[in-house]
Amino acid sequence: MKTQFQKIAVWFAVSTILMASIYGGFNYYFVFRHLKQTKKLMASTTTELQEKIVSLENTVSQFKIANTNLVNSLIAEQSKNNFFDEELKKIQGTVGTLEKLSQTDKELLQKYSKIYFLNEHYTPQNLSTIDRKYVYNQDEIYQIHTKVQPYLYRMFDAAASNSQPLEIISAFRSFGVQASLKTSYKITYGSGANQFSADQGYSEHQLGTTIDLTTPSLGASFTKFETAVVYQWLLDNAYQYGFVLSYPKNNLYYQFEPWHWRFVGVSLATKLHNEKQGFYDLEQRVIDAYLVSIFD
Repeated sequence: MKTQFQKIAVWFAVSTILMASIYGGFNYYFVFRHLKQTKKLMASTTTELQEKIVSLENTVSQFKIANTNLVNSLIAEQSKNNFFDEELKKIQGTVGTLEKLSQTDKELLQKYSKIYFLNEHYTPQNLSTIDRKYVYNQDEIYQIHTKVQPYLYRMFDAAASNSQPLEIISAFRSFGVQASLKTSYKITYGSGANQFSADQGYSEHQLGTTIDLTTPSLGASFTKFETAVVYQWLLDNAYQYGFVLSYPKNNLYYQFEPWHWRFVGVSLATKLHNEKQGFYDLEQRVIDAYLVSIFD
């Protein structure tokens, strides 16, 4: 009886183990299958994600290239615009310069001495009467080119403030006045007058930009102007007001005239002063380049 019971118990145990094994096997199979499917799905999803990532990276790369091209195009357009702006400014500057030149008397910087002739009908565009406080002979009316006048006054005032007073003994002279003056000099000095006096049409005074100077102490004896202290002051400072000595020592045209000063503009006067040159030492083409800035 006992043996029968034991057999039943053993059979039950074996059956239980066998059932458990079968259940475990089925469970393992299903779990393994699910895991395999999951792995396959994950692999597929990963591949898809990688493909999407690659696609997105390609899209981003294309956008970057397109953006770079746009930036380069923008830079190129900006460069073109800047170039056109610069060209436009140059054109406007050229037009402005030409307009300025067209309004500036081209005779003002011409070299008129013996071989350079000024038309007998020439008269400066605008002349202004010089204030009597700046002239030697109070009974005479002296005129100067209107645009030169402020430069002249500033120079005289600066000289006076340095205790070096100046007076004008001659300024603008017309063709006719110069002719009469030269005739009177010839009567007195004969051919010697050619050494210090220009014929009509060859005088800088006809331009209205030239003055003869003296001092209160010299008066009519302006030929001694070189001895005046103010003469050295003019050599050192006149260029700042646009004036230069037309006929320095050893010039090729007339005898030394320390009293004779011509307005040529601050720019040209400064160049001549710094380079220790005379107005007539320069070629006309070099001088002409300063015409546009003569009244700047």
